[in-house]
Amino acid sequence: MSHVDAATLRNLAQIALQKAGVSEVNSALQADLLMEAELRGVSSHGLLRLSRIVARIQNGVTDPAATGAHQWASRAFLTVDGQKGLGPIVAQSAIDALLDRAEETGIAAAAITNSNHIGMLAWYAEHVALKGVSIVVLSTSEALVHPWGARQAMIGTNPIAIGVPTADGPFVMDTATSVVSMGEVHDHAHRKASIPDHWALDENGDPTTDAEAAKKGAIAPFGQAKGYALGLAFELLVSGLAASAIGRDVRGTLDDTNVCNKGDLIIVMPGPRRELAGYLQAIRDMQPAAGFDAVLVPGERGRACRDQRLRDGVPVVPEVYRTLLQLAGVPAAA
Repeated sequence: MSHVDAATLRNLAQIALQKAGVSEVNSALQADLLMEAELRGVSSHGLLRLSRIVARIQNGVTDPAATGAHQWASRAFLTVDGQKGLGPIVAQSAIDALLDRAEETGIAAAAITNSNHIGMLAWYAEHVALKGVSIVVLSTSEALVHPWGARQAMIGTNPIAIGVPTADGPFVMDTATSVVSMGEVHDHAHRKASIPDHWALDENGDPTTDAEAAKKGAIAPFGQAKGYALGLAFELLVSGLAASAIGRDVRGTLDDTNVCNKGDLIIVMPGPRRELAGYLQAIRDMQPAAGFDAVLVPGERGRACRDQRLRDGVPVVPEVYRTLLQLAGVPAAA
């Protein structure tokens, strides 16, 4: 893989989005989400998704100008019809409304439906925590994960991100309730790389190391029964509050033809009311176990990767880079 300057990649992504009809402001935010994933080493949520975003706009299942219709169901609970908008645009609009309302109510939540894939949740967690506000972000997906003990998919990967401000910067945790995201399986398939045998089942319900076969099968929940329980709880909570599709009825985050009908839930809370940096430092100062160089706080590995890639460039699969150039209208030799 070649290494490309992060600013160059972001600029190309924004140009490609603008050529597809996305405004300068909206394309900047969508490009930021894609690049955050690339910088943190999560290419499954990065530039690999750009061609699908463009195709969804071209196919009329994404409205690049929509920001979402807001209706306050109560003083602190916002319902959002995403109007088929780009996920980051709809989500950020909802977060802006929540931040204003939480100053009055102390906590505010938004349930979003009819919006597109919102990208790496850590981006929202970090940006809100930098404002001195704690945040929880939940999202659902197509049925990609098998219940513990089952052979077929029935539950989404259903990620969660939590951001908490501290004096040393935001604490950010972002994880799916599956062993991996389906995007990571697609990334392995794209690179023609095998996957570990505990990641997924094929369409017959048997373990597989073939990423292409896994795309037609089911991903395992993390932590066996515990991840299954947590993923199912998030499915019920988000789908119930957002009145979005559930289970095998969810469509639109992995294709370019279906209106996206998953749900998102965002909760913001000003604070915390005490300082937490000392506790996190005490964790870092602990003696590492055998086989570990250091004790890390969640999110630190991703930030270190981001710093390194901002300095040294972002590794990009050649096919992804060629597609990026094509979408931006730049000759491949440039």
